[in-house]
Amino acid sequence: MKLFSLCLLISLSLPASDWPRWRGAAGEGAWNPAEIPADFATREPELLWKTKIVGGYGGVTVSGGRVYVMDRPKPPSRTERVLCFEAASGAQLWQHEWDADYGSMDYGSGPRASVTIHEGRAYALGAAGMALCLEALKGTVLWQVDTVKELGAQVPTWGFAASPVIDGPRVLLHVGAQPAGSVLALDKLTGKLVWRGGPDPAGYCTPEIITHGGKRQLIAWGPEHIQSLDPDTGAVFWTYPYKITYGVSIAQPIYRDGLLLVSGYWHGTKALRLGGQPTEVSLAWENEKDMCGLMAAPLFRDGVVYLLDKTTGLQAIELKSGKILWSDANTLTPKDRNPQMSLVWLRESEGLATLLNASGELVHVRLKATGFEELGRHQIIGKTWAHPAFAGSVVYARSDTELVAWRLWP
Repeated sequence: MKLFSLCLLISLSLPASDWPRWRGAAGEGAWNPAEIPADFATREPELLWKTKIVGGYGGVTVSGGRVYVMDRPKPPSRTERVLCFEAASGAQLWQHEWDADYGSMDYGSGPRASVTIHEGRAYALGAAGMALCLEALKGTVLWQVDTVKELGAQVPTWGFAASPVIDGPRVLLHVGAQPAGSVLALDKLTGKLVWRGGPDPAGYCTPEIITHGGKRQLIAWGPEHIQSLDPDTGAVFWTYPYKITYGVSIAQPIYRDGLLLVSGYWHGTKALRLGGQPTEVSLAWENEKDMCGLMAAPLFRDGVVYLLDKTTGLQAIELKSGKILWSDANTLTPKDRNPQMSLVWLRESEGLATLLNASGELVHVRLKATGFEELGRHQIIGKTWAHPAFAGSVVYARSDTELVAWRLWP
């Protein structure tokens, strides 16, 4: 009874905010809580709870007072799981497990995608291609589709990594089904195939829907092309060639001011100018050597893109021209062969951002066209590439061994 009362008290004190999908509610890395402290440097986070999980790179999601994450039990098990925890206490509420043979998959410690929560349902995509819709409260299976066996999906070298995207009555999956199924649209209630579109094999980038000139476009970055599809039908609006070494199309493109910026590890950055018609696209500028992203999705504010380059660290780039304004010289996340940070807007109107770096440090920064200012840094977890979830003043982060919740301020 005392434990229940404590959990209830903590629950009532936690902010009622959600992070229901990859990179937040709109998939744009926007946190923007109602209140933030005046001084980050002296504000020590408070550990609310931690609990053991196992391997995986998939991000954390939060909805309705519950935390969702995927992992993979250690061999000899050949399964994957969706786990659900109480946000207030960390108590596990349910898990659902299914067969998943990774074979010789590189970096095979666990699933890569985030669980998407929508209207009481939890949508998941495993690294080996199993797509599921579960009841978010209990974990009951509502439908399950093996996209490889049933729809011809082709598992890429590092497994399926794109998180499910909800668009109206459909759930969109980037799985490279052949033929003409770079993206599959399934009925979100039944799992039945609605359409398939796009010529590319599977990349690792979560699709996104943009609106240009009043027309919606589904952007799906594959290992051979940047693709624009009609989200309602799957018809191809345009493709732009961008063949990538090892097929590592990972970091989410960013669209602003009529330009779509895409950045890759081996062949640098391209900025595409979208035309007056949905089928029109042209190259605005490119830089193949000096700005090479990998996994980290960029941010944008006031004409400037903030992008993690594989060599120089976080860069500020003028979007319209491609001019590099500054780099952080690898101070915000360690210099590495595969550098990583999960970067979100803490308060976009003021240029305040928060990142979780590859060492598990949570760093608050102010980003400007003229430079950056570090405001506070705290160790909250071990090494990680997984995207955390931000809900109110609480951050939820995962590694290959644990899931943690920290309150960042009262």
